[in-house]
Amino acid sequence: MWLGYSAARPLGGWATRFLFAMALLAPAAARAQQAKPPEVLVLATGGTIASTGNYYGDRGGEVNKISAEQLTAAAPGIEKVATLSTEQFSNVASGAIGPKQWMDLARRINAAFRERSSLAGVVVTHGTDTMEETAYFLDLTVAGDRPVVVTGAMRPADAIGADGPANLFNAVRVAAAPASRGRGAMVLMDDRLFAAREVTKTNTTRVETFQAPEHGPLAIVDHDTIFYNRARPTRRPAFDISKVNEMPRVDIIYSYGGADSVLIDAAVAAGAKGIVVAGVGAGGLASGQGSALRRAAERGVLVVIGSRTGSGRVAGSETRPTAGDLNVQKARILLMLALTRTQDRGEVARIFNEYSGAEP
Repeated sequence: MWLGYSAARPLGGWATRFLFAMALLAPAAARAQQAKPPEVLVLATGGTIASTGNYYGDRGGEVNKISAEQLTAAAPGIEKVATLSTEQFSNVASGAIGPKQWMDLARRINAAFRERSSLAGVVVTHGTDTMEETAYFLDLTVAGDRPVVVTGAMRPADAIGADGPANLFNAVRVAAAPASRGRGAMVLMDDRLFAAREVTKTNTTRVETFQAPEHGPLAIVDHDTIFYNRARPTRRPAFDISKVNEMPRVDIIYSYGGADSVLIDAAVAAGAKGIVVAGVGAGGLASGQGSALRRAAERGVLVVIGSRTGSGRVAGSETRPTAGDLNVQKARILLMLALTRTQDRGEVARIFNEYSGAEP
C-alpha cells in the first residue's frame, strides 16, 4: 500500500504506529467477519410449541398462541448459533395443515433458498400430530442440498419442563451446521435428529415419542456437538410442484378382520385418484376388500399396499406399487406426488421403488 513516502526515507513515529495499528486491525476485522453466525430462517406454523393457557382443558380460559419472535426469544443464546430471521407462516394446530399448506410451505422454502444464497438452512416449527407428514412432503419437494429441520414440542410453552425452547435451539444448530447439507428434510425432537422418511410419532404424550423404527436417529444432538452416525445419503430429485394447483385426492383404507368394500367404494365415489391400504402383516387384505380394490383399479384408481404394523417392508414389483418400508401416511404423500407426474401403474411402481426403499 503506497502511503506517499520514499522507501529510502526512514518512517516517522506516526507512520510506524499507523502501520502497526493497521496490522493489528486487519486480522481482527477478518476474524469478526468469519465469526458471524450462519443465517437461518425460522418459519412458524403453530402447534403445541406455540401454545399457552388452557392447553390441557383443565383450567378456565382459552388456548393462546405465541409468535415466531416469542419462540426464539424463549431460547437464550440462540442468536450466537445463527443469525435468525423469522416468519409467521401460520399459527394453527397441525391437524389444520394438509396438502394445500404443504405446497405453500414448500414453495416458500424453495423461494427463500433461491432468493438468499447466504441462507444456511430453514427451521419449521410445527405441531407434532402431523409433523412427520409435513416433513416428508418437504423432503420430496424442496430442491437443493440445504437442510430443512422440522421441530415442535410435546409440552406447551408455559408448562413445567417445556421442551420447545431446547428443541428449537437444537434445530437451529442443525440447520446452521455444514454437516447437515445434503440430508434433506429432518425432524429434531428430544435431542435426536431423524430423517423425514423414517420418523414417526409413537406415543400420544411422551417427549421421546418420535422414533424411526428399524432405522434409528440420524444424529444425537448433544450440548457440544451434533454426532451424525450415518454418511450423507444420495438424495432423489425433488418433485417439481411449481405448476401444480391442487394435489390429487388419495385416501387411506385400513384393513382389519371383517373389513368390507364400503369404505373403498366410498373413496372412489368421492373422487379418489389413489388409495393406500394399511394392510395386515406384510400387506395382507381382509377377504371383503379384494374385489372392491379390483373395481377401483378398473376405474383408473392407483392402489398402493402398505402395512398397519408400523415397521417392516411390503414387497412390490415392477408393475405393482407397494409402500416398501414407508408407513401408510407417508406412502399417501408419495402417491399424491407420483400422480402429479403420471397415472401409469408401472411408472408409479418405478417411482415407489426409487423413493420408498422397496426393491422389485
